[in-house]
Amino acid sequence: VSRGDARGAPMAAVEVDTVKVTFDVLSLDECVAAVHDTSAGAISTFTGITRDTFEGKRVVKLEYEAYESMAVKELKRLCDKTRSKWDVGKIAIFHRLGVVGVGESSVVIAISSVHRREGLQAVHFAIDELKASVPIWKKEVYEDGSTWKQNKEFMASMNLTA
Repeated sequence: VSRGDARGAPMAAVEVDTVKVTFDVLSLDECVAAVHDTSAGAISTFTGITRDTFEGKRVVKLEYEAYESMAVKELKRLCDKTRSKWDVGKIAIFHRLGVVGVGESSVVIAISSVHRREGLQAVHFAIDELKASVPIWKKEVYEDGSTWKQNKEFMASMNLTA
């Protein structure tokens, strides 16, 4: 796997991480703009949205809570961990708090890289690791009631079963 830019130089590491935990509506465009870099040949993204059904139940909305200062700290740590595994440029991770309606974004991740493979692998790792390690909790509200949801990734990281 080729690393660095076309000359083999590593990606620049100046103001490379943007993390945000917010009650505001998330913008994919803003997240992508945060990682835009003319030395990158790819920007890989992930957007998690609220779907309308889960396991046959009609979803009304999701509600997210977080230990905000710790969540930001863990998101920054996640950026460092991701960068230690792949040669990527800039990383942006935005997570929504509060009520997130059906069809709205809960999380947006964008990562720039010289080549697509590193970026795509890094995005996949970042969302799985975020769900496993960042102190953000999700309440699913259904037409017939609600439940706090434990991420299977978190449960696996703790060697627990749901």
